[in-house]
Amino acid sequence: MKKLFILLNIIFMGAIVFPQISVRGGMGINFISTPTLRDYLNDGHFAPINNQVATFNTAINFSGEVDFRAAQSYELGVEVAYLYNSFTYSPSGGRYELSYSNVMPTIVNYYVIDGQGYNFKFGGGLGLRFASINELREFTQNSNNYSSVGFGILLRAMGNTSLGGNVYANITGDIRYDLNGTPKNNGNPILDPTFGNNVNLNSLSVGISLGITYIF
Repeated sequence: MKKLFILLNIIFMGAIVFPQISVRGGMGINFISTPTLRDYLNDGHFAPINNQVATFNTAINFSGEVDFRAAQSYELGVEVAYLYNSFTYSPSGGRYELSYSNVMPTIVNYYVIDGQGYNFKFGGGLGLRFASINELREFTQNSNNYSSVGFGILLRAMGNTSLGGNVYANITGDIRYDLNGTPKNNGNPILDPTFGNNVNLNSLSVGISLGITYIF
């Protein structure tokens, strides 16, 4: 308890001595691997032979973040990212659709290197993951929604270059490992009949995004 109190005091005093706050917004692409979902689509005869889901496929990612300078070379950040991906097939003349999303709030710790008109940040963090799957099977009218809660780990490298004043162009590179759990609908998961296991959204991804940072 005493150590926690000391840590909170250090962060609080750092926020007074180094009151710099930055806000970032960005959009990018993640190259993501979701093994059990890939097997379900490929071996469940949803994805045709000539259009199989690859080991890594692309998903879109939107993110917003607020960081504050707690020490000369240390920043503490809070990010909320949203990842989305979808698949559409017509395996038997009907229409099959599956989309998934992940809301990813993360507390991030950064080591900061400042320069004239630029800075670099290197860090990592942890956070909860709120994943969901929406599945519409062919020849049906209503889709099924599945959801789960998990956690994830983030490693990040970021660069900001001044565009003039307090506005900076931002480029961010991420590596994420997310244990998103098994999405369920009323307690029922998606069962992969080929392998006899439940489909989850556990994933490994590498992403890059571009955006704008405003430093107060």
